[in-house]
Amino acid sequence: MVVEEEKESLIKEIVERELNMFLATPNEGGTSPCQTRPQSFRLMRRMNHCTHDKATLESYLQDLRDAEEAGRNVMIEKYARMDDRIPPLSESPLLDAIADMELEFLIEAARQYPHTIKVGDHTFFRKYMRCELETLSDRTLELYAEELKKAREESRNPVLERYDYLWSTLGEGSLAEYENRLAAKR
Repeated sequence: MVVEEEKESLIKEIVERELNMFLATPNEGGTSPCQTRPQSFRLMRRMNHCTHDKATLESYLQDLRDAEEAGRNVMIEKYARMDDRIPPLSESPLLDAIADMELEFLIEAARQYPHTIKVGDHTFFRKYMRCELETLSDRTLELYAEELKKAREESRNPVLERYDYLWSTLGEGSLAEYENRLAAKR
């Protein structure tokens, strides 16, 4: 299908641009261990983007291109925001709306697949999510929020879709199959 090929091409370019920014991000104490595993970074970012539609991916790719053209590194900005080293990059009300919807999807996914999906600290999740969202343009935020609202209306859970992508990509079968294997080990 042409649309899927276009989407895959967009995701590949996005992830490579993100990886270049991530590898250029200075870390106190030297190179971060996660910076030495680019394949893991690629997989996790592909997982993150696999549920976005073509319009959102195109908008985000343009955000990355615009950032590069302006000499910005969105990864540095995200981590600087997480450490409260710079002021907020955006005050859009969509930041909290998206973070809240993603957290709701995550909590529901963890309820359904407790052996595979862990929620962890809600505060950290929201902060990480919000800091990453602050690097997005208003257009990309609007598209992302619409995607999540549509998923909710269609009774879909993007978190479940992302984890299903992850486990199938790793050759572990579906999310449900992986969950069943973990549950059987308990």
